[in-house]
Amino acid sequence: MGCAMWTHAPWRGRFLPHPLPPEERLRTYATWCNAVEGNTTFYATPARSTVESWARQTAPDFRLVVKLPKSITHERRLNGAEEELRSFLDAIEPLGPRAHALWIQLPGSFGPADLGTLAGFLRRLPHTYRYAVEVRHRAFFDDRRSEGLLERVLAGVGAEWIPFDTVTLFRSPPTSDAERDAWVKKPRVPRRTAALTDRPIIRYLGRDATEHTVEGWRPWIGTVTEWLREGRSPTVFIHTPDNADALTLARRFHDEVRARVPEVDPLPEPLPAEPPTLF
Repeated sequence: MGCAMWTHAPWRGRFLPHPLPPEERLRTYATWCNAVEGNTTFYATPARSTVESWARQTAPDFRLVVKLPKSITHERRLNGAEEELRSFLDAIEPLGPRAHALWIQLPGSFGPADLGTLAGFLRRLPHTYRYAVEVRHRAFFDDRRSEGLLERVLAGVGAEWIPFDTVTLFRSPPTSDAERDAWVKKPRVPRRTAALTDRPIIRYLGRDATEHTVEGWRPWIGTVTEWLREGRSPTVFIHTPDNADALTLARRFHDEVRARVPEVDPLPEPLPAEPPTLF
């Protein structure tokens, strides 16, 4: 279980101690959740020393789903990005087993005609890592042939298809600035619940109102329960437009799954946001 980030202003002093030095932020987040989306790497390849710090702050079984830089996926569109890819792979090497999957998020314009490029790119990747692809072109959701072709490309290299479930967000008009911003920026695609591998990954986006977020994730509770009973090991990321309560929502989702599958390990006990007092 995890969130879209490990530090967020609305969490400071409320869920997480504040202030926290950079070398303690991921460690403290990891007392709440045991996975996190590595979104920061989309904007720039981190220094290797930064990644070494991430590794020091987390246990080997902590899961980071690390996004490839946009220079590879969006600017070069997987073509001629060998140097950028080498730099990225070298930078994240200290994560070791914490790199649960490398996340290839493709732009909305990357469609069925580009599947040959994706197939060639995936075949050239080192076998050291697992890979997961997120697509946003509507044809992959609306056209069965395009969907099947993509599934075959991914299955050929053992890669997963990451669904970004925004159905709840778009179910009714936005009611806050954060929701209005999400309406503009997030993809409007159907919900997809099929897993291709034994390690499926879900990105779920709810609403700022907790009751709407919880109601919207009901289908996922059943799907994740089924996957666990099949022997799969899913990773679930909970988002809301403002993410103010994402930490507690992630733990609530986990609790609902454990109520159905009690053998799932509990999440860690969170560190208190404030130090204990004598009175």
